Amino acid sequence: MYRYQHSLVSDEALYIAGPECFYTYGYDALGAMKARAEALGFSVTLPNSDPLDMENPDLQKRADSIFANLEKVMLDTTAIVADLEAYRGAEPDSGTVYELGMAYAKGAKCYGYTRDKRSFATKNPNTRLQDGNVTDEFGNHPFYGQLPFAPTIIGSTKIVEGRFEDCLQMMILDKEEESKFQARRGYYVNRSKARTEKPGEKPLVYLAGVGRYQENAQEIFGKMKEICAAYGLQAFSPVDWAAGVEQLKTENPYMWAQNLFDNFQQHVRNCDVIVADLNNYRGYEVNNDVGFECGMGFQLGKKLYGYMDDTSPMIRKIPHLGADKEYRDHTGSNVENFNYPCNLMFGCSMKIFEGKFEKIIANVAEDLLSK
Repeated sequence: MYRYQHSLVSDEALYIAGPECFYTYGYDALGAMKARAEALGFSVTLPNSDPLDMENPDLQKRADSIFANLEKVMLDTTAIVADLEAYRGAEPDSGTVYELGMAYAKGAKCYGYTRDKRSFATKNPNTRLQDGNVTDEFGNHPFYGQLPFAPTIIGSTKIVEGRFEDCLQMMILDKEEESKFQARRGYYVNRSKARTEKPGEKPLVYLAGVGRYQENAQEIFGKMKEICAAYGLQAFSPVDWAAGVEQLKTENPYMWAQNLFDNFQQHVRNCDVIVADLNNYRGYEVNNDVGFECGMGFQLGKKLYGYMDDTSPMIRKIPHLGADKEYRDHTGSNVENFNYPCNLMFGCSMKIFEGKFEKIIANVAEDLLSK
């Protein structure tokens, strides 16, 4: 570490995101990561770094105190480094991805690290050959099978195949290059968060769902939008193209993912309300694209709603070893015990309904009209 590099990153307020807090000895690992980043010159915030209301008899209030701490910390965060290792399934921790969405929405720099940047079709154990074609567990062609992660992660985040330390080194290199770039003539950064769809008389609803990965996605979302219209809501889906975003024709998977991400994030900026499918996806976690969109929407002040087939608490749905074993699951991680049906990021930031989609939209419309 050189003295000039130390001064380059002194203005960066780094948030360390990941599921380490659920791991055995995870807080020791987080402490070591914080110490290393501070030694390099970063100011660092860890999840749950402030005193929390963890003795409250109301379990949801405990979770709410954690989320309130996150809201406060995110105000000052300039960069986030996220652990993108697979968690309770084939995708990264959905709470971590929610935090990435929040950080992206406020203009923070997003970095992630993983030991495995192989294609998702390679990493997903449910990918198979069927009639000469590669398909996923739903019988569809893998939506982002050529890529290591969901389009929202690819589009928003610089991903290092390596360790936390490798991310820090990339951040220092980027700061060096940024300093050089700012000295060039004509330097300009567009930090606009503008909508490309004007608000109308009806609330604009974005349907953040996993139907986007199905072969018949247009049909699926077409029916969902009809239901929304019947309740006075104008809806857009991930397979609709947002005003101002042009669909690219490309064989480059990273350009394709970036184009999809641009469309998804523009829908989040344009909408008034997000209605999100929070059902388990390839494991015990919320889908990553949906999680990112929820975090981004929350940070931008959008109204959030979620729906699940089963809204019973996580502690009842994920197999674990009980209180005596700290509610450890098959991976050795704690299962959240906050009386919420999924990760606290979602439970603390939105109402979550159970039932069929039409019932969900009826509840959403009633709640919106009651305001």
